[in-house]
Amino acid sequence: MTTVNGLPAHILLVHAIVVLLPLAALLLVLTALWPAARARLAAPNAILSILVVLLVPLTTSAGEWLERRVPQNDLLHKHTELGDNAIFYAIPIAVLALIVWWREREAQPGSGRRTWLAPLSTAVTGVVAVLALIAGAAGVYGIYRIGDSGSKAAWTGSFSTTETTPRGQGHD
Repeated sequence: MTTVNGLPAHILLVHAIVVLLPLAALLLVLTALWPAARARLAAPNAILSILVVLLVPLTTSAGEWLERRVPQNDLLHKHTELGDNAIFYAIPIAVLALIVWWREREAQPGSGRRTWLAPLSTAVTGVVAVLALIAGAAGVYGIYRIGDSGSKAAWTGSFSTTETTPRGQGHD
């Protein structure tokens, strides 16, 4: 995917990642720590997290296309280097979201399923919760750094801090 409605696709896709990955991370932490949230949100978050994993390479690929069409500079280089790591934030969140969902499924009474992930073990629940906190925090911070570097690459030197057209005298 290169453009959408005349705009570089990366510009549009990146907004999905910036919103959906932190949302998946937040839901991961909630579902890992809070049983009521787990019962209601573990399955939707597993789906959301997989969607994010699928969107990251699409967004990165669109970013590589755009990178070849804009002037190169140090800010852009930093952004592209950081952007290559986005998948390493998305995958652990998705894996843990799937684990939380699967454990919730196994814990349902009367399911008659064989349990693989010790759904009733408080020790395993504690380990999953700690890993969820780590992966969630790392994902949010990592995406923040990637987005911040992208904003700097796109906007540094591209605007004025003073108005060029006074209010009320601009375009109608």
